[in-house]
Amino acid sequence: MKTLTYINLAIAVVVGLCCCYQVLFALIRVRGLGRRFKERSLSRFAVLIAARDEAAVIGQLIDSIKAQDYPSELVDIYVVADNCTDSTAMVAASREVTVYQRRNKIQVGKGYALEFLLSKIAQDKPEGTYDGFFVFDADNLLDPHYISEMNKVFSNGCPVVTGYRNAKNFGDNWISAGYGMYFLRESEYLNRPRDYLGTSCAVSGTGFLFSAKLLEKVGGWHYYALTEDLEFTLDLVCRGEKISYCSTAVLYDEQPTGFKQSVVQRARWMRGLMQIMGKNGGSLLHALFGSGSFACYDLLINSLAAVLMGLGFVMNTVMFAVGLCTPGFETGPVVIAALLALGGTYLGLYFTGLLTLITEWRRIPCRASRKILFSFTYPFFMASFMAALAVAMSGGTQWKPIRHTVAVSLGELDGRR
Repeated sequence: MKTLTYINLAIAVVVGLCCCYQVLFALIRVRGLGRRFKERSLSRFAVLIAARDEAAVIGQLIDSIKAQDYPSELVDIYVVADNCTDSTAMVAASREVTVYQRRNKIQVGKGYALEFLLSKIAQDKPEGTYDGFFVFDADNLLDPHYISEMNKVFSNGCPVVTGYRNAKNFGDNWISAGYGMYFLRESEYLNRPRDYLGTSCAVSGTGFLFSAKLLEKVGGWHYYALTEDLEFTLDLVCRGEKISYCSTAVLYDEQPTGFKQSVVQRARWMRGLMQIMGKNGGSLLHALFGSGSFACYDLLINSLAAVLMGLGFVMNTVMFAVGLCTPGFETGPVVIAALLALGGTYLGLYFTGLLTLITEWRRIPCRASRKILFSFTYPFFMASFMAALAVAMSGGTQWKPIRHTVAVSLGELDGRR
């Protein structure tokens, strides 16, 4: 009993000490602090969309890009139909954008598709044609001011910018809502304070912008891990580059609704993290301890959050199992200790999600009753990262496309608020 209590206490203390700086992050967000920018110049952009069997949704993304209030002559859209078996290429081409088809069953994944697309643009366009490149997933939908807002930050000399990530199907069920709050928290309670304090933000899969000069500086796109966004982020942070944040650039994307699909996707995230740590762990530690990079520490702690949570769960389970096999063992005290640990974890996660829900309430496209309901299920969504971690540890994870079917307009999203 005492051993279990000490272990729980030790884990809680370690996690608390490692993450205590996020109290400052929360205060910055609650007070509404953040950097503001004015547009200094108009930039010319290429939009990169890697799509695999996305005929159902890619048209809405392209339409939202073409409906931007940014000068259309300064935005070119490129789509790579990556190993598609449906009409993705045809749907995209019908909207008068440049489409390339890629057939490669060996080098599979978004990272390879983006490298292919960038190489095609380099072949077809003179050097220096574009100032920067946007990266979107085919299921995304952009607010009409998205590119203009991102350009305000970009034109002030910020080489990489990420935006505000919202969910277009937040209210479908507890899983999509869990994803929605997870990404909203990352946007406003991690990236926004990071940007305000002058440290680096993190790129989160989609909805980011990087400069052509930066791409040349890092030697081209060479990020192929299962989580190419994290690989890209950690490489930049280790190089001393900063990723900026734009809270007024709003992007919506579709989140999974099936539990199995969700676990498989997050297992890929975990497996990708393992790949990256194995490949770039030395560089990360050198930047962390050699130069005292807070950005490296911050990103490392947030990347390992699910691992720390899983460690606490495993230790409680093991101690309980050992106790049951011990003669004369009293189950009551251990059960109480385990329940207290689980209850404390639930409350901590609940209030983390609730705070996010309160500050982002008006921006979430979902009925009020469902927002309240899903605030109680958010801790269970976060706890299910442990299932994803277990799958990732098994070693069988590989990149697989996620089917997207939520084809909605911005007007329909506005009607859900």
